[in-house]
Amino acid sequence: MSSLKKFLHAKNYSSIKMTVTSTGHHQCVAKINGVEGSFIVDTGASSSCIDFKSADHFELLSENSDVRAAGAGATNMLTKSSADNKIQIGEWQQSNMTLVLFDLSHVNSALEEHDSECVHGIIGADLLRKSKAVIDYKSNRLFLKNKSL
Repeated sequence: MSSLKKFLHAKNYSSIKMTVTSTGHHQCVAKINGVEGSFIVDTGASSSCIDFKSADHFELLSENSDVRAAGAGATNMLTKSSADNKIQIGEWQQSNMTLVLFDLSHVNSALEEHDSECVHGIIGADLLRKSKAVIDYKSNRLFLKNKSL
């Protein structure tokens, strides 16, 4: 076991294995409201997001939002907001998370063009900050701080 992994484990962090797509993105599995999905880990995304097409998959209740999204070459995109969601990544979990819903077809098209699997959403900086995330690029691991009991 690497010294970083040992150190973070001793500090009550969970370790999540990420895969690297052919586009160089880090991808992991997460559960939203108990339903499993595939997500890109994106430190540059301010919010964690779900594709409109995946809202039913995760049983999300949403409402229209005045906020416009931008990213990955797309701008001024309509969004919805979904509050009070439970997210689990490995052993780490958080209740009462608000997620942004918007059209991720441009992201999934780019992934498909490079023979990578489509994703249901993006794990963004909001969740990474909240979980005091550490990314080990050498081992392709995401470490998230568990809540103290």
